[in-house]
Amino acid sequence: MTPPASQKTWLVTGAAGFIGSHLCERLLTLGQRVIGIDNFSTGSARNIDAIRASTAPQNSALFTFFEQDIRDREGVAALVSRHSPAIVLHQAALGSVPRSISDPLASHQSNVDGFINVLEAAKEAKVSRFVYASSSSVYGDIQESPKIESRVGNCLSPYAATKKINEVYAQVFGRVYGIETVGLRYFNVFGPRQDPNGPYAAVIPRWLAAMARKEKVTVYGDGSTSRDFCYIANVVQANILAATVSSTSPVINNVVNIACGATTSLLQLEQMLREQVAKTRGFSRDEMPEPSFEPFRQGDILHSLADISLATEALGYYPSHTVEEGISELVSAELAT
Repeated sequence: MTPPASQKTWLVTGAAGFIGSHLCERLLTLGQRVIGIDNFSTGSARNIDAIRASTAPQNSALFTFFEQDIRDREGVAALVSRHSPAIVLHQAALGSVPRSISDPLASHQSNVDGFINVLEAAKEAKVSRFVYASSSSVYGDIQESPKIESRVGNCLSPYAATKKINEVYAQVFGRVYGIETVGLRYFNVFGPRQDPNGPYAAVIPRWLAAMARKEKVTVYGDGSTSRDFCYIANVVQANILAATVSSTSPVINNVVNIACGATTSLLQLEQMLREQVAKTRGFSRDEMPEPSFEPFRQGDILHSLADISLATEALGYYPSHTVEEGISELVSAELAT
């Protein structure tokens, strides 16, 4: 990945979150000026502290953080106008399919109203590139595998619907107003700083925390459900590539899959984590209880595998970490101390 050619000002929304904090950290390491915003609805002040602690003082000085809710249209507009970022990396959202089914209005307010507030502010400030987080959930009930960007099915959750709406708005703003947008359809991102707590925690941090305590993990379905798990370093790479790719690239005002292009079942994932946790903690893998099984969750899809050929050809994206390498790095980072 070629670093940005010169110092620019980047706005990262959701900066206190899992993905946003890693983006801030990497940009600062590259000597970029970063404005981070978050309302701490799902992000953590600990992640902001981690950003500052992990970068050299001269780089940390390039970071400015504001507590700002993207649902506040006037507040977002004023902040973007005042700081005039060249590039926006929009990560702020209420994640989780089950959460959106439980409270669809909250998901819409953050993921749609908040999204268009940031997009409109970026358009008014003449931002050169608007890169945003979409989701593999937009593929919905389509059975085709691997998933190709041009073919999507019916949404299976309010969360998926919000991400599909984001893609429509971004492409319309590109056509009507000339702002350059790139949507990144993330496939099951995992890595350090991902919250293991709460009812909507992602499977990997939740299982990792349970295994470290030698507690039983829960598998929804029979364990054959599969995902294209993608380590955080791959996602950071993709965002920077999308932000700096030529304006003639076919990803401009388009969407692109960001994943590893490999499938892992939940049972395979459980075994990977079990092996790494036991190795890192120095106890036998058999000391951890076998998983329990519960019914499949509403809104989830059975199998998800990405075709990443567009990302490779148009962005120069090549995953730096396989699932196994990501799991090893994650467990080491989370449990070694």
